[in-house]
Amino acid sequence: MTNRKKQALQEVFGFDSFRPLQEQAVDKILAGEDVLLILPTGGGKSLCYQLPALLMDGILVVVSPLLALMQDQILGLESKGISATMLSSMQSMEEIRVTEEALRNQEIKVLFVAPERLNNDYFLSFLDSLNIAFFAVDEAHCVSEWGHEFRADYRELGLLKTRFPDISVAAFTATATPQVEKDIVAQLNFKQKENIIRGTVFRDNLYINASVRQGNGYQQVLSFLEKRQNEQGIIYAQSRAKTESLAKFLQEQGFQAQAYHAGLSSTDRKSAFANFVGEKTDIMVATIAFGMGIDKSDIRFVIHTSIPKTIEAYYQEIGRAGRDGIFSEVLLLYGTADIGVLSRFIDEVENEDYRNLAFGKLNTVKQYAFSESCRHQALSHYFDENIEPCKTMCDSCNEPDTERKDITELAQKFLSTVYRTEQRFGQNYVIDVLKGSKVQKVLNNRHEDLSVYGIGQELSKPQWKMIGDRLLELELIQVSGEYGSLVLTSQARSVLKSEESVDIRAVNFNISKKGSSLSKKSRSAPPKYNFDEAIFESLRALRLEIATETEMPAYVIFDNKTLQAMAYFLPNNKDKFLKVNGVGEVKYEKYGKQFLALINALRADDFQEPIQ
Repeated sequence: MTNRKKQALQEVFGFDSFRPLQEQAVDKILAGEDVLLILPTGGGKSLCYQLPALLMDGILVVVSPLLALMQDQILGLESKGISATMLSSMQSMEEIRVTEEALRNQEIKVLFVAPERLNNDYFLSFLDSLNIAFFAVDEAHCVSEWGHEFRADYRELGLLKTRFPDISVAAFTATATPQVEKDIVAQLNFKQKENIIRGTVFRDNLYINASVRQGNGYQQVLSFLEKRQNEQGIIYAQSRAKTESLAKFLQEQGFQAQAYHAGLSSTDRKSAFANFVGEKTDIMVATIAFGMGIDKSDIRFVIHTSIPKTIEAYYQEIGRAGRDGIFSEVLLLYGTADIGVLSRFIDEVENEDYRNLAFGKLNTVKQYAFSESCRHQALSHYFDENIEPCKTMCDSCNEPDTERKDITELAQKFLSTVYRTEQRFGQNYVIDVLKGSKVQKVLNNRHEDLSVYGIGQELSKPQWKMIGDRLLELELIQVSGEYGSLVLTSQARSVLKSEESVDIRAVNFNISKKGSSLSKKSRSAPPKYNFDEAIFESLRALRLEIATETEMPAYVIFDNKTLQAMAYFLPNNKDKFLKVNGVGEVKYEKYGKQFLALINALRADDFQEPIQ
């Protein structure tokens, strides 16, 4: 089996060796054991069930939450010569009949289904008639009611073990706290409950930035993108209207940007998706409806224009950048208004337990955004992994905490203004009073008569926002009510009475520095291969041509990391071409000959083989 395993890895998937923890998971599945694998996005989870499916008798049944995710995986499998299909509610009765017949005839190796189909008695009876190798549950965190995307249909998957007690279940997720992982194992009725394989949370190729949002944040987004011309990325916005508005703004600035959200027609969503994966669009401005169904490895950046609902959602979304292991960057723009908006959504949840859970998760992600500590360390700690500060791969570590500024007196002014305005207003209004603004709302409330009116004119509005965020981080104030009003907590009393002091990182107080471009130390992360850009672009052009002809996403043919290796090594025969990571015998037969012909045409007469 070891030789067959290695042969499949090389010939079908194009890799000489497994990534960390992959082989351990594959071996558990091949041994017929239940297993939960927790790996970050881009860690290679799908290979862990695809490879065993090739080596085992019978059909692999994959439970997946999204149609787009199924379609993407099927395309990827077919590109490797593995027969795969799905059964879904979008198919006609005739399509379902033909698919079922192919499954009975063992013409299909991998079947994708949505979780709700496994609650159907007819489908379960149909599965009884098949030779099933094992079940794979993708996005397994949806099983747990403690998770950030709990789905009731996933909760019912525990019945698989009742109906098929001798068939193993492999579960996969990128986001599971210790509480969630225990719940997954319990709910899926694992026989081998100890089979939990957890990878590291730390993504060492991701640089994490977080900045206070100035206004609508558009200028900050523009500044970020101007340094990343011709790179592809995703920008997440909180509403459909904001995706449309920001996409239009970026188009007016000359960027190839499109909006993507659930309000678009099916045709428009498919078109936007095809444009992005086909590299006709560089930037997708989307709600969270976009991203889960994409296996594109060369996304170079992810921007959040507001605070996400949970740390799990944030980690999953930033994980879509840099899946090829190449340096990528993520940016979070945040403000106190985000807390008010998300709190209103949570207030509408009827179940008190879920509502309390959601508020707890929101408080955690708020603390993360406003935090001054290492961001990678904070993410790892949330998922119960202890690491040292990253030192160079986040904004907090890149601007060392060498100087602190005492802001106790300023904090007292801010807290006093919140109190004097009866804790009924949001941060912007409090700052207007501090600054002595003559905006109509302040005058209508007669707040120009307050003793605190105008006592903060020595600071800019962004600096006062920074102080407000610091007080939120320290939980001296909190956001409350439908309109996001700031209210004092019990801890505020000790600051107001000068029993406790408050400080802030000096670099944070200099707004011009916060959110600045990366230091030379971190930005100069070298590419893995020192390749000729012109050759790389020629290979990309060929890939796009093949993708258009075959109606396949470009990244399914060969990802950018593989093209960069080709541009560096310039293999001139089949044997050398097969040594390129990510090729494999199957892809060579499908696409490799065209790339090999192009490479031979591009090779210079005086070309020298690079040292491997």
